[in-house]
Amino acid sequence: MAAMRDGAPTAPARIVILVDNGVNGDSRVQKTAKSAADAGWDVILLGRSPNGQPQSWQLGEAQVRLLPMPTPLLKRRHEFRRRWFAGPLAYPPTGVAAMRQQEVRAWQTDLRVRRAQLTSAGGSPLASRTLRVQELAAKAMRKWVSFRHWQLTQAQRQRKTLRTPPDRAYTWLQQRLRGDRAWRKLEPALWDYELAYGPTVDELAPDLIYANDFRMVGVGARAKIRAAAKGRKVKLIWDVHEYLPGVKPRADNARWMAANRAHEHEYARHADAVITVSERLAEFLKRDHALPELPSVVLNTPHAADALGAATGGGPDIRSACGLGPDVPLVVYSGAAAAHRGMGVMVEAMPRLPGVHVAFVVNAPTGPYLTSLKARAKELGAADRLHVLPYVAPAEVVGFLSTATAGVIPIHHWLNHEIQLITKFFEYSHARLPILVSDVETMAATVRETGQGEVFRVDDVDEYVRAVEAVLADPERYRKAYASMNLAAWTWEEQAKVQDGIYHRLAPEGRRPDLPPQDGTAGTEQLTRV
Repeated sequence: MAAMRDGAPTAPARIVILVDNGVNGDSRVQKTAKSAADAGWDVILLGRSPNGQPQSWQLGEAQVRLLPMPTPLLKRRHEFRRRWFAGPLAYPPTGVAAMRQQEVRAWQTDLRVRRAQLTSAGGSPLASRTLRVQELAAKAMRKWVSFRHWQLTQAQRQRKTLRTPPDRAYTWLQQRLRGDRAWRKLEPALWDYELAYGPTVDELAPDLIYANDFRMVGVGARAKIRAAAKGRKVKLIWDVHEYLPGVKPRADNARWMAANRAHEHEYARHADAVITVSERLAEFLKRDHALPELPSVVLNTPHAADALGAATGGGPDIRSACGLGPDVPLVVYSGAAAAHRGMGVMVEAMPRLPGVHVAFVVNAPTGPYLTSLKARAKELGAADRLHVLPYVAPAEVVGFLSTATAGVIPIHHWLNHEIQLITKFFEYSHARLPILVSDVETMAATVRETGQGEVFRVDDVDEYVRAVEAVLADPERYRKAYASMNLAAWTWEEQAKVQDGIYHRLAPEGRRPDLPPQDGTAGTEQLTRV
């Protein structure tokens, strides 16, 4: 509903939402944009184009724009230079090595053809000896070219992860000299985000900037600073999905964590409101960035309508997608596919769970990790019981999963896994699935308290088999636990009220849509009766 000033309608405040991905697959960002627009705000969601071409579409009343983002700063200066000490005879990193290798191959191929012609024509001994000299020269040249190429790749490999003593010394020196500003030297690729998003943010002249995660907080803060210099007040909201120090370290870049933590710390102070996904993470953020108040918690929960849709049926479902009857045991993992998500234990246990089918609903069904899991299932003689499926639309997830026998969360012990209830936990819960979860702190404690599933030790096949067998023996026992749980609190409608309250607190007076009813009763009774 439009805001009113002196009885006349005025345009609602504009919220520009920033995310460092292509929007599709990011359910939290999509729900944030759509619910804000449905509440009457003027919402534009900016993401990164996956193909380098501008894209746009409507997400309800919200506008989505994907921006091209060139990444020339991903390559570092040393990647363009020769390493005279590590590889004094190496080719320069200009592509000339590949050219020289191809030239030598072509030379040797030509000599082989000439040798065949000489043999067929019965050439003279002098011609044969001359050709032999050229063959030996070509062979020696190939070894020389290969050696120089080997020196090039060795030098590049040494610098690739930035862990050599000089690299470590450079990182240490930049941190001591520049403090939070060190990221400019340690991870200059962060400027690629600024150069791609910044001009568009300025052009849109938002009243509120909603920055998702650690890369976008810098983009949002700098836009806020530029607006203030022009006399415009812009408020910055920072939504922290993960605790940056708890992210799995990158093996290919020893500077990545230090640089991104410095970047986050430099700009966190510019946030007028901070949102995150758990109370523990809120406490960490307040401590690390000396925030004036504890961040608000917004869980990444399904829409109430999606949960109701799961109960009424009619949409696509996982059991049909796998071609299985209603009595076939089916355990499902839904989410990103990666080794630290622990999916391997589900495959390793298949020979000990005869008749039990496993489904992976993942973002990369044909990626290398899933390919390795399928190969392993084949080695174990269980390939016919492993089903790999792509993501479905966010609104369909709960209904799609609801026909499985149980939902599995086998994730490993990383800090971000320990301190929150992750998205799939809520999706499984609304699907009324018994949950099999590894012994990560928060989710394991919740499952033990509610009785909605079983807990097993991370990567422990024996423990996982025990948990699956317990659920299969009496699945209704675990499903009944949901009857006494207030699942209405785990709906996006409830979470969006927190966000909307922040928008109203920060938006300019006279530019605020009318607040919707706050009692939260609409739809709640239906949901709790499902």
